[in-house]
Amino acid sequence: MREFTTTIDIAAAPAAVWRVLADVERWHEWTASIRRIERLDTAAIGVGSRVRIEQPKLRAAVWTVTDWRPEWGFSWVSRNPGVVAGADHSIEPTAGGCRVTLTVHFGGLLGSIVGALAKRLTNEYLALEAAGLKRESERR
Repeated sequence: MREFTTTIDIAAAPAAVWRVLADVERWHEWTASIRRIERLDTAAIGVGSRVRIEQPKLRAAVWTVTDWRPEWGFSWVSRNPGVVAGADHSIEPTAGGCRVTLTVHFGGLLGSIVGALAKRLTNEYLALEAAGLKRESERR
């Protein structure tokens, strides 16, 4: 399995960061790593919810929420032949606001190969997402 992680401190309360993070359909407004996110379900977002994500330089993918913990974070997974991609979004309270950790991991038969090939782009997108989340959370 290949794993990539970035951590950023945000001068905003976990609840404020959660409001930005949980509003997935608006991510394209604060990070260049996302062109569009489309919810595929009508129920409130939570475990089992599915979204279609379009990112620059990548094919669109369907992600399914596997863990949903308001004000603490969430995880989702996308499955393709030979590759299982997962992403974790974790919020930890700190004295000055919170620390957010974003992780992307590639597993499955071809996960290590895909992870190696996507290393640069994955790290670039994680950095864009972290910086955008910080800006948007501190702005609100």
